[in-house]
Amino acid sequence: MLKGSIMATSKTKPTMLSVATFLDGVADTRKRDDAKALIEMMQEATGDEPVMWGRSIVGFGSYRYKYESGRKSALVVYILTGFQGSEALLEKLGKHTTGKSCLYVRRLADVDARILRQLVAGSVAAMRAKYPG
Repeated sequence: MLKGSIMATSKTKPTMLSVATFLDGVADTRKRDDAKALIEMMQEATGDEPVMWGRSIVGFGSYRYKYESGRKSALVVYILTGFQGSEALLEKLGKHTTGKSCLYVRRLADVDARILRQLVAGSVAAMRAKYPG
């Protein structure tokens, strides 16, 4: 994260915790199933294995960003919006809200999975183009 011109140390780092164990600990069956489906979608889009970041974030790859808030009641997908076609996809997605770099979905059944896959793939491609390496 950057604050002014001073580099801050991120509190959230990759861990050796098990993604499967984390998911098994999600009490709400619907949220657990939705999370598993999102993980599969993200893994397909990124080609990366899921990794626990801290105790409650499943991540694929990394980049530095400024994080201001989050919502525990929703599934949170960290994406890069603003790529060509993203606004049109968001309009077709279904019931969701967005933050600075977050897509909040209460449940996967509320959105069009095909459109979500396109958003995730487009975000990954835009992220890799913007931050190569």
